[in-house]
Amino acid sequence: MKTLHDILKLCEQTHFATDAGTQMHKRLQRVMIEADKTSGDPDLVARISAKSELLPFFCVAAKTEVPIAGTIKGRFVSRRIDRLLVNTLDKTISVLDYKTDINKTINRDKYIAQVHEYVALLQAVYPDYKIAGYILWTNDFSLEKI
Repeated sequence: MKTLHDILKLCEQTHFATDAGTQMHKRLQRVMIEADKTSGDPDLVARISAKSELLPFFCVAAKTEVPIAGTIKGRFVSRRIDRLLVNTLDKTISVLDYKTDINKTINRDKYIAQVHEYVALLQAVYPDYKIAGYILWTNDFSLEKI
């Protein structure tokens, strides 16, 4: 049986994790990397620049915090996409969702479902485009294609 102390400690840990995730999202939202021009947190710019597969998501053309809504299987869904890159030349769209979890397995299924929702909502708007979803795990800045 959990004591009040255990419950309060768990609440404190959850609050800390949520705040840390919110702060990381805000910091990532400000990062822009294009040739010799960069903006945002220098530490994040360096970490992202070290991984070439991340650079397209942080170029000037990439949009941040993009709202999207629609119906999936008869259910209204409203979401906000962390990073969205639409390439009209090759008709592709890349969706990036940030996740700050240290353990990638705990909520992975929920996160994958979330990215699939983004893709489904975008497919309704861009039926002729190939859409790919990704998760950026910010604990190690690894990119996972969904």
